[in-house]
Amino acid sequence: MTHSPKRLLVLGANGMLGNAVLRWFSQDPSYAVVGAVRRVETVEGLRARAPSASFIACEDAGDLSAMRRLLAEARPDVIINCIGIVKQLAGADAPALTIPINALLPHRLTRLAQDHGARLVHISTDCVFSGAAGNYAESDVPDAADLYGRSKLMGEVDYENAVTLRTSIIGHELHTSHALLGWFLAQSGTVSGFSNAIFSALPTVELARVIQEFVLPNPELRGIYHVAGPAISKYELLQMVARVYDRGNTINAEPLPVLDRSLNAGRFEAATGYRSPDWHEMVTRMHMFG
Repeated sequence: MTHSPKRLLVLGANGMLGNAVLRWFSQDPSYAVVGAVRRVETVEGLRARAPSASFIACEDAGDLSAMRRLLAEARPDVIINCIGIVKQLAGADAPALTIPINALLPHRLTRLAQDHGARLVHISTDCVFSGAAGNYAESDVPDAADLYGRSKLMGEVDYENAVTLRTSIIGHELHTSHALLGWFLAQSGTVSGFSNAIFSALPTVELARVIQEFVLPNPELRGIYHVAGPAISKYELLQMVARVYDRGNTINAEPLPVLDRSLNAGRFEAATGYRSPDWHEMVTRMHMFG
């Protein structure tokens, strides 16, 4: 007996995380992948790399009526929310822009997902923590003081049909170079890397694999889990990227700022068995995946 593919909706499908999630799941015939983007005409390059995926326009994710229409058209079994107002965006310090998307949307999505019998996977951030301590567990009290961190904290969902993955990511953007990898690959000559800025990120392709192989097969997972790679400084990570990508940049260690937002993922490992590969393997996979 053959089963129909599960319908998987990727919100923010042309973002840094969303494009990797969409491309990764599009390789699996057990999923019928739908990507939600602001304008469908912007995804031609992505469509070429994920020809089995379909796309739906949703101009304003903060518009509840628009989200209702989107889910009615997509009819998802699973929703992966990759939408977020990130620190690097112009206007990210404006509450009127940030709060509806980072704080309110995930809770609205959970209710809409319930109406469709769907499961929500929501992506949060290590930036809910200040970085004063490091090795943060889920039981540690988030202490971010900035709008981004507080808004992402407010958006974390703990409902029967939803799981929140706190993490940090590195990966390839489609049209911009705002994040760490895109910025570095756009540089020539000498750059600085923060030697005392510690985090435990995952490449976007690795997080997509984690969702496919460890999150979705475990329907009992709900609430907040830390999903993390080995702790590393941004200076060390840039050195690794330079070697794997065969870049000739000189990278100077910059000692400031001093912060440690590394996450303790022991609870997620106990629940799922997932343990991240080492950084060389993950950066190599990221390079190959593009």
